[in-house]
Amino acid sequence: MSAELKQRVLSGIVLAAVVLMATWLGGMPFQMLAAAIALLIYFEWSTITGLNERNFTGNLFAWVAVILLAANVAFGDPDMNMPIVGGFAVTILLVVMIGGGSWWLPGGFAYAGLSGVSFAAIREGGMPGFAAILFVFAVVWATDILAYFVGRALKGPKLAPRISPGKTWSGAIGGAISAVLAGSALTLTFFGQLTLWIVLLSLVLSVASQMGDLFESFIKRRFGAKDSSQLIPGHGGVMDRVDGLVVACFVLFLLTLASGSLRGHLDLTVAEFLFGL
Repeated sequence: MSAELKQRVLSGIVLAAVVLMATWLGGMPFQMLAAAIALLIYFEWSTITGLNERNFTGNLFAWVAVILLAANVAFGDPDMNMPIVGGFAVTILLVVMIGGGSWWLPGGFAYAGLSGVSFAAIREGGMPGFAAILFVFAVVWATDILAYFVGRALKGPKLAPRISPGKTWSGAIGGAISAVLAGSALTLTFFGQLTLWIVLLSLVLSVASQMGDLFESFIKRRFGAKDSSQLIPGHGGVMDRVDGLVVACFVLFLLTLASGSLRGHLDLTVAEFLFGL
């Protein structure tokens, strides 16, 4: 085994142990993990897009906003997370519109902020929250793994050759099918029953995950970056590892908010929305 492969394996084991331990514990440990992800994503986003050089003052303000949001995600009131995201996002947007600057600034704050908020929100609620975050993990990981192997085996037409030349339609379809199977299996394991809703939502989140992967590939290609950073030895950056996961979390979290608003159930948890508890 080469030194590079050993480094990759070791860092992968450490990363997996931290994430799985925080996932099992839930509560503040998981909220701290979600907050750290938000901070690291904004660091990588601002570095890749050169926000410090493009708009130093605006980037400094965005950093303050991300830090305050991360502090609330980790230690504060979960009900305040979205108001904080919305308030700062509008403020940063106005700063760019009035004072000029890069549109990558509000985009980076929204992307990082929603990453932390949605990730933390899905794990809320004891064992149902544990099942909900495992459901997302199962769907996203199944999508990633099977899309890779099916794409390599079957090849065929490219999915988005200008953005990510290695991805194929066969891989995308194979990943989506495996995501439905994984999401269905996890739901049966926890609740002993399966509904069409779970099948459809598994498919939606698989597509969202693949779009997140393509989106991050687009950003790196746009700015000529090979990896989002070198924070994880042998693996690249945090965005490289969670690109599909955070977008799947966005979609599930925002669907939960929309459903709760329509039903007049504003405190609807993701687990309740997902599993009909």
